[in-house]
Amino acid sequence: MPKPLPEECPCGSGRTFSECCQPYLLKTRPAPTAESLMRSRYSAFVLCDEDYLRYSWHPDYCPVTIHLDDDCHWLGLKVVATEQGTEQDSQGRVHFIARYKRNGKATRIEENSRFERFQDRWVYLDGGSHKTS
Repeated sequence: MPKPLPEECPCGSGRTFSECCQPYLLKTRPAPTAESLMRSRYSAFVLCDEDYLRYSWHPDYCPVTIHLDDDCHWLGLKVVATEQGTEQDSQGRVHFIARYKRNGKATRIEENSRFERFQDRWVYLDGGSHKTS
């Protein structure tokens, strides 16, 4: 079940949600870069928006079940590096670290995500990730 909409964007851009990721989650406009798509996907995880996660995932890679956890408290996102993924590119990579807390235990996910253009919009393919406590 989606959570209430925040004023500040969960992705850590420093902008309001309505000026940052919300238009992407509402699908009123596509994310212009691989990084902006990755940030919007982080916001979708924070807000438990499974519909947007499916929409933003390449259909050949999207899992049958997406595990969203209402008890998960997301703490922040840090973009470490990007490679390609601009408005002119067809592929891109984003290296990021996302932190969360669940049942009092802090965890971080570090991932090198792959993105590509699909039907005139950026979509997530997959990523090599690992979790650490």
